[in-house]
Amino acid sequence: MKRIVLLLACLSIMPSGVQAGELFRWVDKAGRVHYSDVPPADATDVERIKPSSEPPAQNEDLPYETRRAQQNFPVTLYVGEICGEPCVQARSLLNKRGVPFGEKLLKTKSEIEAFQKLSGSNNSPTIQVGKNYLSGFSESAWNSELDIAGYPKTASYRQRIAPPAPPATPPVPKDQTTPDEPAVQ
Repeated sequence: MKRIVLLLACLSIMPSGVQAGELFRWVDKAGRVHYSDVPPADATDVERIKPSSEPPAQNEDLPYETRRAQQNFPVTLYVGEICGEPCVQARSLLNKRGVPFGEKLLKTKSEIEAFQKLSGSNNSPTIQVGKNYLSGFSESAWNSELDIAGYPKTASYRQRIAPPAPPATPPVPKDQTTPDEPAVQ
């Protein structure tokens, strides 16, 4: 009983802000890497490690290779309202390869203008892999870019398929478009 009282007394005296200290990564003279809360004075390549405050990724069911590629080269598919078959083929390719991707439907004039400033294109589908944009669907070019980013060639896991695209609206004849509105195909 005395021990419990002593423990509670000690805990109540400690400052409330005391938590795990800093963590450092450092290399010793022999070239071995160490992790500790205090690096020695003669350590080289000292690096302070910040613990992640973010919740764990939602894609824990993805293979390591895919998660790593997604972290370094996230994929976004940009589509227009009247994209049609090329957008279906683009989604199919990404799903077949098991590439986790976000999809953005460009509807308004301001969305299209912002997209054009970012990518330099107003065609759809357009894929963004990391910082690179590929305009228009070309299976070989898209596969090459995804290979470079490190995505696997086929999905080797049970994947969540992207929802089907909304039904396409009939295309507006070219003579009915307004000159100040860029056309997204």
